[in-house]
Amino acid sequence: MPLISHFKTPCPEHINSQILQMVVDNLTDISMVAIPPSNLLYNLYQYAIGYEVHLYLEALSGEKGIAVELIVATDEDDPQTVTGFVLYLPVQGDPEACGVAYMAVQAEYRRQGVARRMLREVVGRYPHAELTCAVAKVPYFEAMGFEVVGVRATQVLMNTRDHATDGLMALLDVASIYSSLEVRQIHTYLLQKHGKRAMTDAEKQRDRHLDQLTRKANEFVRGRLGDDAVPASGPRLRLV
Repeated sequence: MPLISHFKTPCPEHINSQILQMVVDNLTDISMVAIPPSNLLYNLYQYAIGYEVHLYLEALSGEKGIAVELIVATDEDDPQTVTGFVLYLPVQGDPEACGVAYMAVQAEYRRQGVARRMLREVVGRYPHAELTCAVAKVPYFEAMGFEVVGVRATQVLMNTRDHATDGLMALLDVASIYSSLEVRQIHTYLLQKHGKRAMTDAEKQRDRHLDQLTRKANEFVRGRLGDDAVPASGPRLRLV
């Protein structure tokens, strides 16, 4: 059984570094973009999502004005080894609600109940929990007590109840990451390495991929909830 720790304050650095490595290693699985490693933009998105999670980990200090909590699973025989994590955001105005922002389990520790144990801890604290996932993972989360309530962008929106909370969820405004100097430098490097035509093709492949994911999620949710199903808004959002 994994050892479970709960953090509402900043983590030790060895935990942060392992979480961030897990994030960039599992970009395709945990990002709504779900960009595959074969796409030339993959490294750019690795940096962006890693930096985003880094900002949320920093927000555990309370200095960024948002509520962030973290569940960390570690190896029973080696407590210094992080096997999985769930980063989630409590909802303002609803003490029972939260939204899962990011979750991952190390590849060698999957199918051992790590994710189930971590989510059980989250729901034990916030029984009205929400997350999004790829269509293929819906049965997995249904087995954990979540149900399909709508669609959000490229993913299926799931909740432990049949409706979203009326509370307010504060998010970091991370849109500027994609226009940052670091991202521009990565893009310039990729452009010099692969050429303009290859990078343009990569962007088109990404866009087609996003369109396919969005269409698949919408078709799935309509199949579950009927033709009148509409994109679910979830909790009201406040960018910080």
